[in-house]
This record gives sequence, structure tokens and C-alpha cells, in this order.
Amino acid sequence: MIKGFKDFLMRGNVVDLAVAVVIGTAFAAVVKAFSEGFIGSILGKLGGQRNFDDVAPGGINIGTTITALISFVITAAAVYFMVVVPINRLSQLRRRPEEETPVVVSEDVALLTEIRDLLAQREGRA
Repeated sequence: MIKGFKDFLMRGNVVDLAVAVVIGTAFAAVVKAFSEGFIGSILGKLGGQRNFDDVAPGGINIGTTITALISFVITAAAVYFMVVVPINRLSQLRRRPEEETPVVVSEDVALLTEIRDLLAQREGRA
């Protein structure tokens, strides 16, 4: 039972997933700091407030949702431009153009093709 658990832990997928979670958590902290510090400062200068948490038109608090949506868009853009685009470029560079392999025709097929072409020529003259 312990050996099976050890095998499970040492599989590549589990280790890759653990690394992804750790890196994702660290990346989320960086993006959160960027969105709250940098983008929040820009929004504060433009709109007078750093976040929208206190926006409540008609008593309905929609500000937290607006802040979460802005944070989501910033996170999605950061992931796309910092992870997806470079990975796609690397995969395109690693892909080698497929070389065209010449079609190998057996002697029988070559002979039958030649006979067909000669018969077609003969019928064209007749």
C-alpha cells in the first residue's frame, strides 16, 4: 500500500501539478500586487478611488464584483501575455516543418501505370 502511494506521488503528473500550484500561488500574489498597486493607482487618479468596493448604487453593493472583474481581467491578460504567448512561440519554433516523403511505388504499380498511359495514348490516336 505504501509502495503504491509512493508510486502515485512520484508520477510526473502529480509532481507537475504540485509545481504548477506553487508557481500559480506565487504568480497570483504578483498579479494581485500589480492590480491593486499599479492599476489601482491609475484608477484612483482617473476615477478618484483605488477600488470599487464601496460602490453601491441604490444600496446594492456591486463594487466588490467590479473590483473582482477588473482583477480577473488583469490576471487573465498577465497569464496570456506572460505564459501562453511565450509557450506558443516556443512550440512553433520547436516544430520542424514536415518533410515531404517521396511516394514509393512498387514495380507492379509502375508497370500498370505505364500500360494504362500507353493504352490511353493509343485510344487517343485511333
